[in-house]
Amino acid sequence: MGQRDIVAIGTSAGGVKALLELVRALPARFPAAVLVTIHLPAHLRSVLDELLSRAGPLPARFARDGDHVEPGHILVAPPDRHLLLDGDRVCLGRGPRENNTRPAIDPMLRSAALCCGPRAIGVVLTGTLGDGASGLRTLAACGGLAVVQDPTDAEFPEMPRTALERVKADHVVRLAELPRLLQGLIHSPAGETRPVSDKLRYEVEVARSGQTSMDTMEHLGRRSVLTCPDCGGVMWEFDDDGEPARYRCHVGHAYTAETMSPALDESLRRALAVAQRSLEERVALVEKLARESERDGRGMLAADWRARARDYRREAGIIDGAIRRLDQMKADRLDEPGEPG
Repeated sequence: MGQRDIVAIGTSAGGVKALLELVRALPARFPAAVLVTIHLPAHLRSVLDELLSRAGPLPARFARDGDHVEPGHILVAPPDRHLLLDGDRVCLGRGPRENNTRPAIDPMLRSAALCCGPRAIGVVLTGTLGDGASGLRTLAACGGLAVVQDPTDAEFPEMPRTALERVKADHVVRLAELPRLLQGLIHSPAGETRPVSDKLRYEVEVARSGQTSMDTMEHLGRRSVLTCPDCGGVMWEFDDDGEPARYRCHVGHAYTAETMSPALDESLRRALAVAQRSLEERVALVEKLARESERDGRGMLAADWRARARDYRREAGIIDGAIRRLDQMKADRLDEPGEPG
């Protein structure tokens, strides 16, 4: 029986600071490969690999498709690609965004569960919303160890808190205690091999290739009444042994219930903004028609156009008020105690 030689770490807001603190305390002869997914914007160049390499003794780099995983080395998910483990190599998935982000943490943890669950240690650190919770649950079900940063210690507690709500973690630790814990865990024997589900294989393949099948979706989940915030397609609902619902559309976009809510809020805001713009364009048009009618001596028609303009302007004002209320509701939620600001 081998040892636990894969450490897969997921983090989001506050994650750069947390990762720097973690790698600073890891030993140079760390006998496990480290995979890191942190939510990075696709349009900006990141120097996280350089920062991690300078912070501690372990070399770090952004992963390239086909890279070998090596003990004592850190591979970081590059912007706009899912980092997936495939045997002793990694592949960079071109599948759709999950939880409105790519790279996402859940695909990395699911791939570790599928590839080598009993040898893997999954870690969820600081961040907002719930990316990582579903993947960590899957990893634990496949024999991996689940480690979560103590939410009271996290700069942004929502992501570790959500993970703890979904997973019976093997360890909940403060960040300062994590390096010593990991050094102990990687010397422990790997767990027992457990069977993996068709759904897990399918979801890892979606993250890798982006190829989906509506027939498979019908088999693995059930159609919901929701439409995808990304593409407007039908969404299927997945229940995982008591886990709160997750959703995936036929294109492959995936959301947890927590991340679905703000995504739908944003979709609604965009729709309202389109309606407001359309009404404002109607106001501009009918006012032009009113001026032209008045110029041509058609006073009754001009009055009718002006009445329509008043109606359109009033409706646009109602929609503007709705948009403002949505924005205020979002601000109020962010200001609630215990939520990240």
